[in-house]
This record gives sequence, structure tokens and C-alpha cells, in this order.
Amino acid sequence: MSVQERLTDALYGAGWATVRKLPEPVAVRLGRSIADLAWKRRGKGVLRLEGNYARVVPGADPERLAELSRAGMRSYLRYWMESFRLPAWSRERIAGGVAVKDIHRLTDGMAAGKGVVLALPHLANWDLAGAWVTTGLGIPFTTVAERLKPETLYDRFVAYREGLGMEVLPHNGGSAFGTLARRLRDGGLVCLVADRDLSASGVEVDFFGETARMPAGPALLAQQTGALLLPATLWYDDSPVMRGQVHPPVAIPESGTRAEKTSVMTQALADAFAAGIAEHPEDWHMLQRLWLKDLDPAREATP
Repeated sequence: MSVQERLTDALYGAGWATVRKLPEPVAVRLGRSIADLAWKRRGKGVLRLEGNYARVVPGADPERLAELSRAGMRSYLRYWMESFRLPAWSRERIAGGVAVKDIHRLTDGMAAGKGVVLALPHLANWDLAGAWVTTGLGIPFTTVAERLKPETLYDRFVAYREGLGMEVLPHNGGSAFGTLARRLRDGGLVCLVADRDLSASGVEVDFFGETARMPAGPALLAQQTGALLLPATLWYDDSPVMRGQVHPPVAIPESGTRAEKTSVMTQALADAFAAGIAEHPEDWHMLQRLWLKDLDPAREATP
């Protein structure tokens, strides 16, 4: 393990060990102070966030983008402060910390017994939403996690999420898709963060008027198992309660090849994600390159 990897692991470990012990108002102030400091430094993550917001809010001037990125960093640090503290929250605190509109779409889908794929973007706090599903709704689910470096950091994230009641599979494991399909055929719930995929198997979608790539997994799982595919979005307001909405199900097209069906369904997910992000752009924590033009500048010259 390199020095940088050891330092990264130590910092996350300190966060989980220390922040969870702080009184909530202190943790909130700490998160906001760290966010403002990071925003003022104008590092790569902040600049990328502003570049992404420029797609989401077309016509925004530099002042507006700066306001959005500051709010975005505060939202991002709220996510981290909550995540560090979640293992110490009571079931009552978790249950009262989330309010989701149209949750009946999820509960009715589970009651039907055919399994549900819940797909969401990097909005607000998806870990808190997951903890609310397992504790507030009493519904266990399976998800995947990207393998992080160092391996000890990945192990921390897996242990953390499993401690919240989630079954976590490694993203790059060859058996992950098969395991997810089995869980769905057994009538289970699969939750996937699905707004960014840089692999060769990603599906190209129109996202805020430009091409991005999103994972094929949610659509393929729904096709293969007959599970219900539901988009969901999350956001913060000025209260301690995170808000959310479960959107109408994405239908499986009646005709077309598997690839064609997957393209149509993934575009429908992208459209639902875009609607939620457009309403609450500051809660979209996308500090990485997403659009293909940003990944491959040569596309800028492509007609």
C-alpha cells in the first residue's frame, strides 16, 4: 500500500471514528466549514462540478455557477457528515430522516413478488436512503460497490453499508450480475446508482442535450428477470429531512433486439434522472467527468 493510500484510508477511518461522536449541530457546522474551504480553493473537483452544472443550467453566468458549486459542495459534505454518523443513528432517527413521495410504487412492486430494480443518480445521500429502506420500510436489498484503493478503504465501505442492512457485491466481480438476477427472481430488491458508466458496455444516452454513457445493468436485469424498473431521485431542503421521489416504472419495449430495448430503457432512466437533477442541481454530486465530449475532446469537432 502506498503512502497516499494509507493516508486516504486513515482519513476516512478518522472520519467514521470521530464525526459520529459529534453533536449533530457541530457536525453540520463542521461539514459546511470544510465545504466552504474546499470551494474557495477552486480545486479540480469544484471546477468539474461547475462544468457539469453548466450543462444542467444552460445560460448560467459565472456568478450563478459559482453559487451553485458552493451549494453543491455544502450538499456533498452534508452527505459525508451524515454518512459518517449513520452507524450511530437510531432506527427512529433514520426513519424520521427521509420522506419519499410515491413510495407506494416501490412497496406495491415488492408486494407483486417479481422483484424491483431501483435506479438512482448521485443525488443527495443514497446511503441514507438505503438505510431508510432497510430500517424504515424493513426491506433488505442488494447493491454493488466499486472496488476502491486501497483495499482496506473498500472493506470499510462494504462493512459500513452491510452494517446498514445492505448486501454489497463488488462492482468488478464477474458473478455480480448473476447474483443480482437471482435476488430479483426471488422477489428481492436491487438498488443501483446508475448515472455514470465509463466502461465499454455503457449505453450512450442524451443527457441535458449532450451524449453521456450510463450503465446497461438496470435495463438488462429488468429484461432478464421481469423485475419492475423504477427510477428514483433525492434532494435536500432546509430541514434535517432528506426528500425523495419514486418515479413511474420504466416499461420494457414490446419489440426490438435486446440492445435496442436496453437503449430505450436506459434513455428513460436518464430522462427521469435529468428531471430530478434539473430541479435540485446543487444536490447532484458529480465531481467527475461525465459527458463524452469531456472525456474525449476530439468529439467536440464531431458533427
